[in-house]
Amino acid sequence: MLSYPQFSPDLFSLGPISLRWYGVMYLLGFGAACLLGRRRIGAFRTFTKHQFDDLLTFGIFGVILGARLGYVFFYQPAYYLANPLEIAYLWHGGMSFHGGLLGVMLAQWLAGRRYGRGFFETMDFMAPLVPPGLFFGRLGNFINGELWGKVTDVPWAMVFPGAGPLPRHPSQLYEAALEGAALFAILWAYSSKPRPTMAVSGVFALGYGLFRCFVEFFRQPDAHLGYLAFGFVTMGMALCLPLVLLGCLLLFAAYGKRSGAVRR
Repeated sequence: MLSYPQFSPDLFSLGPISLRWYGVMYLLGFGAACLLGRRRIGAFRTFTKHQFDDLLTFGIFGVILGARLGYVFFYQPAYYLANPLEIAYLWHGGMSFHGGLLGVMLAQWLAGRRYGRGFFETMDFMAPLVPPGLFFGRLGNFINGELWGKVTDVPWAMVFPGAGPLPRHPSQLYEAALEGAALFAILWAYSSKPRPTMAVSGVFALGYGLFRCFVEFFRQPDAHLGYLAFGFVTMGMALCLPLVLLGCLLLFAAYGKRSGAVRR
């Protein structure tokens, strides 16, 4: 068993002002997207720097608002219906990837329309920039000691504060490795060559859905939700299965029109 490092949730505090690790992870994710996006512009000339700056700005607002509202509606609708003002309390935690994805999709559709770009043209360009943010976000979950895994006896198990005395899977690190690092490597390599429209988006949806479903077998389900069906289906799985199906459909549609290959 490994010892869980006792992180303070605050990187530093100055009087009433605190800089939290989780917020820093979001900033690192946005910074990585900015650097990688500019590199893709230089390689493929798909968007201008000004256009990409707009896409990124829209995306930042989309992911923050979407992730928060997604958590509210997918995970604790009854609580926030009774306490609507707390929806704005982002510092209390509670962000959903699936809500963030919907927010980004809407934001990219709106931003792309400004430049006469199709929805999937924009999404195919932006998809490889998302996994680094997932990587840093899961590291933030680990630092906060939240979203831990199930009880286990594997040698790398950890006892998380607030999770009881038994060692658990560090499932946050599994997600960082798969949904973050591995998915980024796959998407970056795949999108480095001309691909049909919708193909890169399809690989992202399929890859994330499969990786997340796999990790859900090791992650402790939300206490107020438990398992939704069959003693193993979690909310995360239920939200990812449509992503897997969508990814397959997008790839089928993309490669059914092979003449539409373009650089992403």
